[in-house]
Amino acid sequence: MQSGPILNISCYLFVSLNDTAALCERLHARAQALALKGTVLLAEEGINLFLAGPADAVNAWVSELRADPRFASLTPKQSWSDTQPFQRLKVKVKGEIIRMNRPTVRPDQAPRAPALPPATLARWLDQGHDDDGREVVMLDTRNGFEVDHGAFDGAIDWRLHKFSDFPEALVAHRDELVGKTVVSYCTGGIRCEKAAMVLEAEGLHAWQLDGGILKYFEDTGGKHYHGGCFVFDERESLAPDLSPVS
Repeated sequence: MQSGPILNISCYLFVSLNDTAALCERLHARAQALALKGTVLLAEEGINLFLAGPADAVNAWVSELRADPRFASLTPKQSWSDTQPFQRLKVKVKGEIIRMNRPTVRPDQAPRAPALPPATLARWLDQGHDDDGREVVMLDTRNGFEVDHGAFDGAIDWRLHKFSDFPEALVAHRDELVGKTVVSYCTGGIRCEKAAMVLEAEGLHAWQLDGGILKYFEDTGGKHYHGGCFVFDERESLAPDLSPVS
């Protein structure tokens, strides 16, 4: 439900790009013309963005982006705020749209790891196991300070300082996950998508939470989750109804 005049969107897409410099210039110019603020990251592996502004302006920018066939499947997650949560506009080309420091992990060049719809996850957590009777464990792939704002009940938290710590932490804890259904999750899905690929490569039965916590909030209201979800803007944390935590 809309609350406030500012539309906030977040989304990402792993897709191979070979024109990041030109895209950066074009997307920055259009966002600037529409008075949008936020961050857009581009890399050879895809796009990751967080933008905010009046709804008409945000939707116009997204429509123009999706006119490019490579971005046609973008589906931004939406929330609303009374004020602009970003101070400036940044559009940058990076080595990765989410840094893991594992060059062989390229979701844009490999089959996507199994994605679990939020409603299915809620049902599994309700019944205490997956549809094959296997124990379900929630694996938080966010930084420790983010987890402190809120997390799934009983989730595994390796107190990561940065996402690139994940592969090493997995090596240390892999045996604890054997024989279980591991659902990796993060804020919007981008980190847990890469994480699920690494989990699969280690021979584990792994899923990624499709759309992350924010999509889970949107689809389920946040059952089996306690606290808020940290976001990287001036709102700081969102409640399960996607309103800023007061």
